[in-house]
Amino acid sequence: MNFLVNAGFARRVAGVVAVASSLALAATETLFSNWAFSVAPGGDYGSLWVFSRGDMNSGVTRLDLKVSASGQVQVSGTEQGPLSDSVTAVHDGIFTDVNANHRRIPAENAGRLGLVYPMYGLDNNGNLLQPEGIISVRSTEDIFETPLELPSAAEELDSAMTYAVSGLAYDSTRKTLWIARGMLGLTGYDISRGANDPKEFRLIFDRENKTLDTLKLNASKDLKKYTEVFDVALDPNTRDLWMATARGLWVLSADGKLASASKVLDSMRVTGVWVGGDPLMVIAETQAQGKESMKGGLWRKYVEKSGDFAKVPFIDVKGNSQKKDVYDNADYTVSNVAFVGKQALVAVRTVGGSVTGLLRVDSLGVRAYESDEEESQWLFGFEMGVTDRDVMICDIAAFPLEKNTTGLAVATYGNGISVSADTGRTWTPILNRAKLSGNLGTVRMVPSVITAGSESLVSYKVSKDSKITIEVFSYDMKKVRKIVKSAPRFADASRSTNAKEDVWDGLDDYGNPCAMGVYYVRVKDNHGHVGWGKVMTLGGTR
Repeated sequence: MNFLVNAGFARRVAGVVAVASSLALAATETLFSNWAFSVAPGGDYGSLWVFSRGDMNSGVTRLDLKVSASGQVQVSGTEQGPLSDSVTAVHDGIFTDVNANHRRIPAENAGRLGLVYPMYGLDNNGNLLQPEGIISVRSTEDIFETPLELPSAAEELDSAMTYAVSGLAYDSTRKTLWIARGMLGLTGYDISRGANDPKEFRLIFDRENKTLDTLKLNASKDLKKYTEVFDVALDPNTRDLWMATARGLWVLSADGKLASASKVLDSMRVTGVWVGGDPLMVIAETQAQGKESMKGGLWRKYVEKSGDFAKVPFIDVKGNSQKKDVYDNADYTVSNVAFVGKQALVAVRTVGGSVTGLLRVDSLGVRAYESDEEESQWLFGFEMGVTDRDVMICDIAAFPLEKNTTGLAVATYGNGISVSADTGRTWTPILNRAKLSGNLGTVRMVPSVITAGSESLVSYKVSKDSKITIEVFSYDMKKVRKIVKSAPRFADASRSTNAKEDVWDGLDDYGNPCAMGVYYVRVKDNHGHVGWGKVMTLGGTR
């Protein structure tokens, strides 16, 4: 089968979409799309890059953020840049592929290249499953779609996805972007002569001889005899390159020496590696096909400590380490890792994305919280306020929010992003919403049609901190439900709604389903303002 992509010059996609706004979420669409798959630092205080893929095409958003006096994160500016409609950084198998290395979107700030993503084009079946190269985002006006050279040896591979870009690491000292490409090993993208005059070289991993061999474009090589490279990460102090491979975890030192990094992981299929934190730690992910299902593991080692990698323990609310392998039993794979001081927040999800969330890892292991059922829970997500809707978490990143504040951001599938200014204790959602008028001038029910037991969000905005009462009335103006009474709500430039409380589930005050019909929702504050919304319930049983 022939999966060759013609090497050539980068395509420059020009044109900025949207403008900066002076108020949070004002003026225009905040994000390219609410279907956000990747979030990454923007290089300046309070800046973020968000990659979204919508129904028609993909694009990036540059967000500028600030923290209000009340501690909420607000948007002070937004710019968007589209990609060509035939390429994306998010391949069509992102939710269904069982291989952990294909279930995340790597992104790397790479000097003059800007932010770099993988690039996928259309295959022969019209699916976005053809690895073509990298996307270089230097600004929303300068987006370069750059093919990577493809050796002739790749013609013998069974699938193009076996050489998909699955890891990126930039060495600012050598001005080289390291690219993990599966069966094609490592590609070095040297920009020491400038971003517009790169030099490509390819290295394939000979595991038996413990060498990285040069792969020339026209060389006749049986790539199946070499070991796949799934991910890369750079040590910020030594500039050593960590390599996650199909047979162990390896380190390429700054002086070019290659060595195994772990006896414990030496024969394992290591699909991901992340380096960060203070003290510096390395987190590794393993995954292999078992008899009935995929077997996975989450591992860690502190760089300065002696000893080998060990599985990260899961610790319940009583402080007891679990004997069962919680990570493997849940069938998690890692989307990304964000390091904040001594902590690491690991974004995970199951195949298909039915379960997603964050694992909070401290010096002892993954920490649990106590749920309403008084059982230990490890996944931080909707229930803990990371998102204000029950949606899939696709990515996480740490970034410099202010001079002395590290922010956290998560990308979600369908609800934009959420940002935290206090290491994950509280979160602010940022997404495209229809504009609301202040002082309860607009009350919008989302969705506007429900069944008994489902939920419609009461969306409104107050211009100053208020106490809110929300009530539901039937078509003949008989009150059927009081949702909240004198509940404190804060002024916000976008929305003042408390997404966990300000919802109607189609039931009356006694818990009975309301009859099918149109209902009116009244929102009052303690400053004399009143707003009305409208929702229809189709009735039904709980």
